[in-house]
Amino acid sequence: QVQLVESGGGSVQPGGSLRLSCAASGSMESINYMGWYRQAPGKQRELVARIFSGGSTNYVDSVKGRFTISRDNAKNTVYLQMNSLKAEDTAVYSCYAEIKTMDSITRAYWGQGTQVTVSS
Repeated sequence: QVQLVESGGGSVQPGGSLRLSCAASGSMESINYMGWYRQAPGKQRELVARIFSGGSTNYVDSVKGRFTISRDNAKNTVYLQMNSLKAEDTAVYSCYAEIKTMDSITRAYWGQGTQVTVSS
């Protein structure tokens, strides 16, 4: 059984920084990509950033230049370094991964979500 366990959310003032981590565990053959989604109250969930197994990345325009996604393949862990945080970054951030398990089936997995609050 594959699990994604997140850590690193919290509250910070505008302009501050936070780093989110998400570790995948279980019987995995490979991880196609890992990423972060967020959902603010009253808004649709949006893809914030993702990183593919080869290292290529995608970011939503609103976080480009402020957020950096990285991955430690040996630890099956993805990180989201968030700098210059703004009030509009406030949301529940959820880790997402597309993983091929040992039965050679590729599935989508979600973390439990972690709250990020940016407020003065």
